[in-house]
Amino acid sequence: MTVISVDTAVGTLARDAFTVLQPGFVGTTAPDWVLRRLDEGLGAVALFSRNIESPEQVAALTARLRAVRPDVLVAADEEGGDVTRLEARGGSSFPGNLALGAVDDIKLTRAVAAELGRRLAGCGVNLDWAPSADVNSDPGNPVIGVRSFGADPELVARHTAAYVEGLQSAGVAASVKHFPGHGDTAIDSHHAMPRIDVDLATLRSRELVPFRAAVAAGTKVVMSAHILVPALDAELPGTLSPVVLGGLLRAPVAEGGLGYDGVIITDGIEMKAIAGTYGIERGTVMALAAGADAICVGGGLCDELTVLALRDAIVGAVRDGSLPAERLADAADRVRRLAEWTADQVRAGAADAIAPGPEVGLEAARRALRITRTDAFTPFSPGEPAPFVAAFTPMANIAVGDVTPWGVAAELGRLLPGTETATYRSGATDGVLAAAGGRRVVAVVRDLHRHPWMADALATVLAARPDTVVVEMGVPQAPPTGALHIATHGAARVCGEAAAEAIATAR
Repeated sequence: MTVISVDTAVGTLARDAFTVLQPGFVGTTAPDWVLRRLDEGLGAVALFSRNIESPEQVAALTARLRAVRPDVLVAADEEGGDVTRLEARGGSSFPGNLALGAVDDIKLTRAVAAELGRRLAGCGVNLDWAPSADVNSDPGNPVIGVRSFGADPELVARHTAAYVEGLQSAGVAASVKHFPGHGDTAIDSHHAMPRIDVDLATLRSRELVPFRAAVAAGTKVVMSAHILVPALDAELPGTLSPVVLGGLLRAPVAEGGLGYDGVIITDGIEMKAIAGTYGIERGTVMALAAGADAICVGGGLCDELTVLALRDAIVGAVRDGSLPAERLADAADRVRRLAEWTADQVRAGAADAIAPGPEVGLEAARRALRITRTDAFTPFSPGEPAPFVAAFTPMANIAVGDVTPWGVAAELGRLLPGTETATYRSGATDGVLAAAGGRRVVAVVRDLHRHPWMADALATVLAARPDTVVVEMGVPQAPPTGALHIATHGAARVCGEAAAEAIATAR
C-alpha cells in the first residue's frame, strides 16, 4: 500500500489548481510572479493588447515563458476583425466573421484562419479563444454582432467548422464560443446576466447547430457563456451549470448531448454576470464542479494576489468536499493533454507547412463588400476636393475595446490625399455640414439600426447632401441610404481599406 503524505497531497492539489487557471498579466515582458507560478504548476497565461507591441516582442515574451515551463499554454483572444489583440493598435489584417459569412466561401474562411494561426504560432501563441460560433439571431445584440458569421445556423456551422480546421492546421488550438450560444441576447455578459427565453427545440435547431459542427471538426476547446437559459437550467448560467457543461456538452450524442471530450474553458470569470452575483472565487469553484476544465482570468484581473486567491479557493473546495478531487484532477489532466497536443504540433512543424498568405484577409474584405449605387452618385474626379469623412462612433463594447482604430479615413486619405475627418458621438453630432464645407461627405456608421441618434444625424446629412457616401461597418440591418452605400460587414483595418478602394475607384 502506497502512503501519500499530507504535504504531497496538498502540493498535488495546488499544482492541479494552478494548471486550470489561465490568467492575464500587465506588461510586455513576463513579470517575476508569473515565472515563479509557472514553475509551481501554472498551466497557462493569456495575452491581451496591453501585452503586445510587435510580433518580435511577443515571440520573445513567449520564449521567456517557455524557458521556465516548456509546455505552457499561451492564449490570446484573437478573433480577427473587431476583436484583435495582435494588431490592436493598427487594426486587423483579417475582416472578421460576419464578412467571411457574407462571402460564404468555406475555403476562404479556412485559409483566413490558417493564416491567422500561422501568425499566432510564429509569436508562440498556441491557444486562440476563437472563433465565435454564436448565431446572431438578435440583430440588436450589443456584444456579438459582426463577431458572428451570421444569422443562419447552417451558415454559421459550416464556417465555424472551416475556421476550426484552418486554425488548428497551424497547430493553434481553437476555442469555439460562447456555449450554448450568446447570439440571442440583448445584454452584454461583461455587464450583467443575459437570459435566453427560448424552448429546447429552438436551441437545438439554432444555437447548438454550430457547436455540433465544431465538435465534429475536432475543436480542442469550447468556451462557456455566462448566460441563463431556463430551458436548460432555470437557476444557473451556462458556465456554472452541470446540466449545460457536464450534461448537454459532454453527454453522448445518443443521449441528446454533443459528445464533446475536449477542454471546456469559461469566459472571463471576472465578468459581471459571474463576479457580480457569485464572486470570482465561488464562481471558479462552481464552474469546475459543473464541468469546466479551465478558468479564463483576463480582463482587469491580472495580478498575483488574484491568482493565489483562486488557487487557494480551489484547494479549499477540494478539502471541504464542495469540489471533488477527481473532478479537479480530470480538469487538470485535460489541460495537460491539450498542452501536449500543442507541443506535438510544434515538433511536427504544423505552422511551417502553411504557405504565407499575407493578402488573404484583404481579399476576403474586398469580396465581402455589398455596394448599392443611386443616380445621385458621381465618381470622384481628379480635380474634386478630397472628401470629408464624418465618423459616427458608438461606444465600443468591452470585447472590442477602445484601443483599436476603425473607419475609412486613414485608408481613404492614402488614395485621395487631403481627406479630412472628424468623429461624432451621441449628443454631439452638430457641425458635420459646416466642417465638410464644399467637400463630398463620406458618412461612416456602425450598427445604424441600433443607434437612433446615429440614424437621425445621418438623415440630417443626407437631407442636405444627397450625394453623401455612406459606409456601414457594423451589421447591415438598416436599408441602404446615400448616393453610394457600402456595407463592409466589419470594422477591421482591411474592411476600411476595401471600402476606401471602392469609394476611390467607383464608376
